[in-house]
Amino acid sequence: MRLTHHADGPAIVVGPAVPRRPHVTEWIGRRWRWLAAAAALALAHPVFAAPAPSGDPLAAAQENTLPLDIPPPVGAGHGMVATAQHLASQVGADVLARGGNAVDAAVAVAYALAVVYPAAGNLGGGGFMTVRMADGRTDFLDFREKAPLAATRTMYQDANGQVIPGKSVDGWLAVAVPGTVAGMEVARTKFGTLSRQVLMAPAIRLAAKGYVLGEGDVSLIAAVADNLKTDHDAAAIFLDDGEVPETGTNLVQADLARTLEAISKDGPAAFYHGPVGAELVAASRRGGGIITQGDLDHYKVRELPPLSCSYRGYHIDTAPPPSAGGIAVCEILSILQGYDMHALGFHSAASVHLMVEAMRRTYADRVALGDPDFVHDPIDRILSPEHIAAARAAIPADRAMKSSEIKVDLGGGGEGHNTTHFSIIDGHGNAVAMTYTLNNWFGAGVVAGSTGIVMNDEMDDFTARPGTPNMFGLVQGEANAIAPGKTPVSSMSPTILSKDGHVVMSIGSPGGSRIPTITLEVIMNVIDYGMDIRTAIDEPRIHQQWMPEPVEIEPGALTPAVQKQLEAMGYTFKPHAPWGVGAGVLVGAKHLGGRPTPKVALWGSADDRRPGGAAVGE
Repeated sequence: MRLTHHADGPAIVVGPAVPRRPHVTEWIGRRWRWLAAAAALALAHPVFAAPAPSGDPLAAAQENTLPLDIPPPVGAGHGMVATAQHLASQVGADVLARGGNAVDAAVAVAYALAVVYPAAGNLGGGGFMTVRMADGRTDFLDFREKAPLAATRTMYQDANGQVIPGKSVDGWLAVAVPGTVAGMEVARTKFGTLSRQVLMAPAIRLAAKGYVLGEGDVSLIAAVADNLKTDHDAAAIFLDDGEVPETGTNLVQADLARTLEAISKDGPAAFYHGPVGAELVAASRRGGGIITQGDLDHYKVRELPPLSCSYRGYHIDTAPPPSAGGIAVCEILSILQGYDMHALGFHSAASVHLMVEAMRRTYADRVALGDPDFVHDPIDRILSPEHIAAARAAIPADRAMKSSEIKVDLGGGGEGHNTTHFSIIDGHGNAVAMTYTLNNWFGAGVVAGSTGIVMNDEMDDFTARPGTPNMFGLVQGEANAIAPGKTPVSSMSPTILSKDGHVVMSIGSPGGSRIPTITLEVIMNVIDYGMDIRTAIDEPRIHQQWMPEPVEIEPGALTPAVQKQLEAMGYTFKPHAPWGVGAGVLVGAKHLGGRPTPKVALWGSADDRRPGGAAVGE
């Protein structure tokens, strides 16, 4: 039985009806209606609004931000796919239905997203895949983009050493050597069971015949329309006579269909060494870029052991460097493991105080990380029991720490918000968490000539000038400086949880520097607060990243009383529009430790923050 829902209009249902998922505006409105009721309750019952006694922030635990009443996740018995685009989720579920495993489905989804989610899904970008097979095998595939061999550390600076705005973001000079096609082939040949032709057929069909643009699709194009207009090839595909297409338009990508057919037939050789690569290099040359055939010839996927840690008895496999995200997830959770977060309560003043200080310490530590082929990453030191204990001991009991109190050596990095993540678990217990990206929406805003491939602007993830904050306020330095053939540091954190050797959850999100905190909050919501996967993903979030100082909060993340208590401790807050687009799958009962539902073995959800996503189960 297939159960499907998505966040961009009515549910698609085969089997029992599934309620329509709300748009993000409905989610915010519903949350604010709850907050109005909470404020009234605080006025009627002063105990809810009473500040915590000075000197003991943990006494604030009785004041919680109550979890939102959210409809249940999708349930299924034989497999689950959760992505940011419902058509891609359907493609993955169809692969599972015909006997493919989670990795087969992931490869098919990745190619499908390159068609139906061109703002972030890609052939012209790169990413990370975390794999855990039912037999216990684990792997981490790094198919991130690399700096061209002609890249230099000062290529985005003027004669005075100042960063030239936009130079690392727009146009062909911002493009790094893509890795997605190579990564998908390594994954398929090592873990898959179906042919490349079978797995790519849905993407080819969607590109050749087109798909109907929904509200979310049009909004993404509208967000970067001015940038797309500057590139003839991009404008010809995604704009209608120079204007944003209307909802309901059928978007056909004939050039991309031909490119996909070539890759389906000849594999990565068509992309890196054949006519597709030749056209990519020619387009780069015409546009003032520096990618050469030598860059494509030298590209290789890097296989690494996943970074592993544990949280309250659950084993975590996540992203190692060149990701700074996985180590951030592990460090924050390791610090918080020393406290009873369940007893403190969801988003109480006490729990938020501890979370923010753990985030602050961790984001200061992460700046030492870089490409492991170029720098030594101090993972063992950062995750050592001694360092974790010292981080806990440094958290003040009754006040907010100032970021300036933490001294670091500059390094590190991050990537654009406009990545995409998907999670897949099949009926055998094989699991994939994959995050890949073009960096910003539609990458550098250029298409590689007649290939139909949208190209990344991943060079912006490097440190254009050590010590200068990037577009997210992250301070970076030497460890992430530009060098030929180097991979930029990333925040992407595709993560898989297991217990007693069996997969429990697959989770991840886009969101730039916020990816690790999104991921760890979902993990905490499931483990510490007993939420189902949909509620855990949809709940409002908080974020602190060492620099800048303020704590970012989504609408409804804190009650007025909790925020007042935290402000009295010295915290400052920056309200922010909802961020991230989590996609997750949970195995077993709807809530960890709960009673299993007959014929339902998996629960999935795609984030309500952006319309169009879906969890599709088999």
